[in-house]
Amino acid sequence: MGEQSPKAYQTRRMTFSACHRLHSPHLSDEENKNIFGKCNHINGHGHNYIVKVTLFGEIDPKTGMMMNMTELKKNMAEAIMKPMDHKNLDADVEYFKTRASTTENLTVFIWNQMKHVMERPELLYEVEVYETENNIVSYKGE
Repeated sequence: MGEQSPKAYQTRRMTFSACHRLHSPHLSDEENKNIFGKCNHINGHGHNYIVKVTLFGEIDPKTGMMMNMTELKKNMAEAIMKPMDHKNLDADVEYFKTRASTTENLTVFIWNQMKHVMERPELLYEVEVYETENNIVSYKGE
């Protein structure tokens, strides 16, 4: 019987800047104003988002890695930076044309993007998005 390789969690952090307006196409202007307050301002507002992508899997006994961090960095650049850095999330990202650009929806979007670009998407364990140092959303694909 072969010995099973140990498993580990691996996390990479990345930051990007983007603007958005909290406004749901499923609500009236008045409902949006009441729910989202100042974050519903017609001209939007910006954030310096922090994203943490965590993988979980077996450590390859030959390389000593679960995934090369260079590959993870490239995946995150493709999934996160390219579509969203220095963009208007509502105007520039198709996903947010039909849903509010809340941090919850942003986290799910990043998860889906990562699954799409990763060679081994089964390693994706969690995506965390820090809208501010106090407002954080995590998603594990549920």
